Amino acid sequence: MIEYISGKLARLTPTNAVIDIAGIGYDLNISLSTFTPLENKSEAMLLVHEIIREDTHQLYGFATEEERQLFRLLIGVSGVGANTARMILSSLRPEELETVIATGDSRSLKGVKGIGAKTAERIIVDLRDKIKPTDSTLLVHATATSEAFDEALAALTMLGFTRQVSQKALKKIFEADPTIKVETAIKRALTMM
Repeated sequence: MIEYISGKLARLTPTNAVIDIAGIGYDLNISLSTFTPLENKSEAMLLVHEIIREDTHQLYGFATEEERQLFRLLIGVSGVGANTARMILSSLRPEELETVIATGDSRSLKGVKGIGAKTAERIIVDLRDKIKPTDSTLLVHATATSEAFDEALAALTMLGFTRQVSQKALKKIFEADPTIKVETAIKRALTMM
């Protein structure tokens, strides 16, 4: 089993990284959580999870051990395949996903493309006892699910911004100032997008 791959970063897209080792390019499927730290780098070291079947040999790369462990837990849930797990990790940072599962926030999981109500509940039930988020991630989650956050998010999506981009901007704003008013949060978010 391959533990990690390290070498020249030959190509990088939001979904794939090709690492060149001695003239051989290894194509690894990655999430947006792994893509971000690799941007503008010429060398990379990715932890690997490989899936070998009769008809395919796929490599999945991760920037952190935490993300790889979450990926492995997710694919262990009935009905969650490797691509679905990667989509979840692209939509929610590892610490956010831990908090979502620990707090039973199925709504956030249902917001991920391809995740329905039953799958979201199954992920939470199967993984709740296996994941222990830190107190700081629980605090961030509490502020992110406040009424003001939800109102600001609804307003931005009505203005035509995607939910994911809006959430990312608003989370930064609410982490910096949890008591911010809705109108102020929307104005700040508009300057960030």
